[in-house]
Amino acid sequence: MIYRTSMPRVRVVLVEPKNEGNVGAVARAMKNFGASDLALVNPCPLGSEARQRAMHGVDILEDATIVADFDAAVQGADLIVGTSGIATASEKRFARIAVHPRDFATKVHETKGIVALLFGREDFGLLMKELRRCDLLVTIPAADPYPILNLSHAVTILLYELFTAGAHGKTGPSMSGLEKERLHAALADLLAATDYPAHKVARTKVMFRRMVGRAVPTKWEFHALMGVFERATKRIRRLEGGR
Repeated sequence: MIYRTSMPRVRVVLVEPKNEGNVGAVARAMKNFGASDLALVNPCPLGSEARQRAMHGVDILEDATIVADFDAAVQGADLIVGTSGIATASEKRFARIAVHPRDFATKVHETKGIVALLFGREDFGLLMKELRRCDLLVTIPAADPYPILNLSHAVTILLYELFTAGAHGKTGPSMSGLEKERLHAALADLLAATDYPAHKVARTKVMFRRMVGRAVPTKWEFHALMGVFERATKRIRRLEGGR
């Protein structure tokens, strides 16, 4: 049976993959679920094993973009989604607070721009500095004795969830990646205007980024938030100037 459904524009990003067979299997999974944009950050050499594992996805493997660093891989993305086998609900470890695959798929299914879906190294995943760049973090539940999935299996599960997710909740187009960064800049400006405690700034910025990533605001919501932030910042600075 052939299923016809929509997918957001997904860029699968593999950060420093070490096993060429995994890369080939990822290309095969992408072909299964209609994704074609594969970016590889400083990958291992790709040879016959990768091609054999890719099967009918060998064209995705051959067309993959190979870049030297993380920033190049996510350039132009409107939403950056990280994956981690280590998650927590503790606010003290806010960078690792994650959502489940189905929740992730429902939230981002109607994203109109590019969703960069990041998968870390097979041995230790994404670095903390890479996790902090993510708008959203996803974890796949698994049994406690061995909760870390094979790279290609994790990619397959998340692409499946995206492929089968229906349109839920949001109406109207999502804000773009440029608008998202304008919103984060507006928050930073507001924090500066209010003399927000310096030791809390970085943490607050990451927490806000994750909150926005989970919400996937529409353009209308973006403009509403920008209006609030900019009005508050201008008023604070005007009052300070009148002292």
